[in-house]
Amino acid sequence: MNIFISNLTEAITDGDLKDLFGEYGEVSSAKVIKDRETHKSRGFGFVEMPDEAAAKKAILELDSAEYDGKIIRINEARPKEGKAGGGSKRRF
Repeated sequence: MNIFISNLTEAITDGDLKDLFGEYGEVSSAKVIKDRETHKSRGFGFVEMPDEAAAKKAILELDSAEYDGKIIRINEARPKEGKAGGGSKRRF
């Protein structure tokens, strides 16, 4: 199950997320999303857990918990939706 975590501090690392969710079961991946230019945390991340029951327990127990001084929000991640519009960028 893919889990979305928001309201993270800038100090949180991939390893911190893996450790936090690892208390509930196996974590196959943990990723804090960072800004491309500044390389600072954008305040959210994703954790992948293969055991759905463990993932649901983690979501239930960690949602609205205080972590590193902030109240974090945790939900099952939704599939990424395509961007509207699009088209190519023209260069003249």
